[in-house]
Amino acid sequence: MNKASRLLAALLAGLLLTAAAPRPNIIIILADDLGGGECGAPDLPTPHLDRLAREGLTFTNWWANSPVCSPTRAALLTGCYPDRVGVPGVIRQETPADSWGYLQPGIPLLPEALRAGGYHSALVGKWHLGTSSPNTPTERGFDTFHGFLGDMMDDYWSHLRHGHNLMRRDQEVISPEGHATDLFSAWACRYLEERAQAGGPFFLYLAYNAPHDPIQPPQDWFEKVRRAAPELSEARAKLVALIAHLDHGIGQVLETLDRCRLAENTLVVFTSDNGGQLNRAARNGPWRGGKGQLYEGGLRVPGLARWPGKIKPNTTTDRFTLTMDLFPSACAAAALAVPPGIDGRSFLPALLEPEAGDPPRDLYFVRREGGAEYGGKTIEALRRGDWKLLQNSPFAPLELYNLRRDPGETTDLAAAEPQIRSQLQRALSEHLQRGGQVPWQPPAGGATAH
Repeated sequence: MNKASRLLAALLAGLLLTAAAPRPNIIIILADDLGGGECGAPDLPTPHLDRLAREGLTFTNWWANSPVCSPTRAALLTGCYPDRVGVPGVIRQETPADSWGYLQPGIPLLPEALRAGGYHSALVGKWHLGTSSPNTPTERGFDTFHGFLGDMMDDYWSHLRHGHNLMRRDQEVISPEGHATDLFSAWACRYLEERAQAGGPFFLYLAYNAPHDPIQPPQDWFEKVRRAAPELSEARAKLVALIAHLDHGIGQVLETLDRCRLAENTLVVFTSDNGGQLNRAARNGPWRGGKGQLYEGGLRVPGLARWPGKIKPNTTTDRFTLTMDLFPSACAAAALAVPPGIDGRSFLPALLEPEAGDPPRDLYFVRREGGAEYGGKTIEALRRGDWKLLQNSPFAPLELYNLRRDPGETTDLAAAEPQIRSQLQRALSEHLQRGGQVPWQPPAGGATAH
């Protein structure tokens, strides 16, 4: 069977599955700053992520839409390139002078699209797309929210950011006690128990803060890592402990699915918002760079999916996948129409048939940032086939790499391949023009934080 035939078969199978079965529950689990080299790292046991891989599908080519938090989260929930929805950079609404995005009101988010199929939706964990009206989770389509509005916690136990309490239960300010990872895991499990009783399909977006800086694992987890691997540096041991603790929380969620008899009709997808932070001992596999950068280490992230009875266990796909593809994929799994105008593509065919073909497309990445290093400007990258054009600093020349021959991005070919550089630069300019049509600051006189 050729690729076209396999793709048609996968699409037909998807239609039959969604027509014959109840709409599946959908869980998207998003880690924060988990690089593509951490899953399967020899010094990092992750038995529950390993279980997802063993029982499902591993994506070998998954990229975050941006090397930083807010833009990738905007892409996940809108199905669009982040600058097309007003989020080219990190939203820091509590410090407006250093905020580089504003999620545009009126753009439908994933929970709103799923509502047409009777889905109840919840966000547990980190939001990071605004701290005030109209951009809070329950104002943007989620039926319930239990988590943290901001960009990062200054402390995993106090949960404050710049002295502000950004923890919420829907719109209520709350002051829970405990490590943030434990809280988010417990709240997610409680939501699953509630939905098992209530019935009907649900969408849970479980967005952890871990392993984002500050690297604060619970002390018992840190001591466990020190005993098991005394050769690790203290920095690496802390990060390993924080990620292992995160994996434990994911295990609690999977166990709750089993206990509540929800697992068989639930699609679980796991990924991260960007690569790992190198100055916090992260490992991004064989790829150059890390969080904040447009080299592969800043963009390559894990991708896992499990859907019992639909996804073949212990399989892999080399489909090129971006975070924004989650939106149309969730809609396709739920047999729901995708709103017009999105940029993402459904990977449902790859879930049902890992070798299903995928028409080629350009991949575009963007980040806007302030400070002396960026000056409020953007950095961008565009991949076309084996070629990748990037500008990792707004004040640096464009760089060109052939990722098939040079996956580590060691040899800049911008001068040696002027024709390819010119072609990709034109395509990149078109993306920048489209993004430039969308405001990325709140309107004058608009709502402010808190």
